[in-house]
Amino acid sequence: MSFRSIIAVSILCFINLINYMDRYTIAGVLDQIGSFYSLSEKMKGLIQTSFICSYMIFAPLFGYWGDRYSRKYLMAFGILFWSLTTFLGSFVPSDKPFWFFVCRGLVGIGEASYSTLAPTIIADLYTKERRTQVLSLFYFATPVGSGLGYIVGSGVAKIFGDWAYALRVTPLLGVLSVLILIIFLDEPERGECEEVMPTDHSGVIEDLRYLASVKSYIWSSVGFTCVCFSIGALSWWAPSFMIYAAESLSSNEDTKSNVNFIFGVITFFAGIFGVVIGTISAQKYRKVNPKADPLICGYGVFASVPFAFFAILLARDQPLLTWAFIFISITCLCLNWTLVADMLLYLVVPNRRSFAQSIQILFSHLLGDALSPYIVGLIFDACRKDSETPIAKFVGLQYALYINCFVLILGGFAFVYTAFFLVQDVQRCKQESHDLKLDKLPRIDEENNESRNKTRF
Repeated sequence: MSFRSIIAVSILCFINLINYMDRYTIAGVLDQIGSFYSLSEKMKGLIQTSFICSYMIFAPLFGYWGDRYSRKYLMAFGILFWSLTTFLGSFVPSDKPFWFFVCRGLVGIGEASYSTLAPTIIADLYTKERRTQVLSLFYFATPVGSGLGYIVGSGVAKIFGDWAYALRVTPLLGVLSVLILIIFLDEPERGECEEVMPTDHSGVIEDLRYLASVKSYIWSSVGFTCVCFSIGALSWWAPSFMIYAAESLSSNEDTKSNVNFIFGVITFFAGIFGVVIGTISAQKYRKVNPKADPLICGYGVFASVPFAFFAILLARDQPLLTWAFIFISITCLCLNWTLVADMLLYLVVPNRRSFAQSIQILFSHLLGDALSPYIVGLIFDACRKDSETPIAKFVGLQYALYINCFVLILGGFAFVYTAFFLVQDVQRCKQESHDLKLDKLPRIDEENNESRNKTRF
């Protein structure tokens, strides 16, 4: 591992941590925001939906540009943009909630650049087992940053007595990360570590046809979409759910105020354990089964279902047991974070990876966590029938959250089905990458000949 690659990975991991901190800081102060803008439950869910919608719409654009232009400067622009819009969103007055939603939507544009392009840079620096290990380090930032978002968001709001200050922490770190990125990141050539550095680019329609033909990519994306749906709903609504459970039992204020902190700590450690277990399991299982990655993803999703179900069922009567079940369920779901990204990188040729990443982001969020917070909020409002009593809120949200269990079962089957096509698609990608390498050789020889002729004359 070269010093250059260590620096690059360190920078990318730091920015990814800030990226997910920013995304889930809002969840840590959701109740305060709802009270400040007088939002209904479904409108609170729509805050995340507005962010995800712009995030998924702009991801394909950044994916297209990322296969053609400098990824370093595209990411720098995106990080600076979301930092600015997050900061501006903290100043929107209570009588203008529309502009708060607009700011959250604009944040998604900036984050789309980074999430789409960063994994492809790692793919150009590492191959095989080393790539999996580095990706696991990169995706530590997903649960760790999410957990810190809850903790920092609720903590800063409590210290200053105003939720708006929670949205002013990550923008400062974002500006710092832009400077670090521009000064210290040495961007690799596309396909550099695989000695495949294509200069020609196909059109969007041709790229889409290619991706549609890679069945493992399609079905792993379906499984990941189901996971995004459930994680989006749980991460957005679980703290409120536990607060309503405590209120229905007339628990003291300290219990309710600690919910976001507890959920943040659980997300933090469950994510670490999940990513580590998933990575190590895949590396060992691959030695005996080439279909290890999608199978481990599927087994993890299936294993999470009973724990998620009983966490929802027992939240009011057994809160400590519920926290334990939430921890186990999140751990099982996080097994797939590294493996889904790794599968995409070895199933798709280098000159189409950014675009493939962006299309996966588009559909996993379009049908996943862009919808789920709003859908859960909608069911929640319908079940409680405008009742504001603590028990009505708890029962209404409880019924709404059960939808995640059904979606996770579908996701588990999608990952298992991916295994039927994986080996064939991997061999195809290797052959196409080899063909790109051969196509490049004549161009290099022609350039050398032209150079010699010019020197001669």
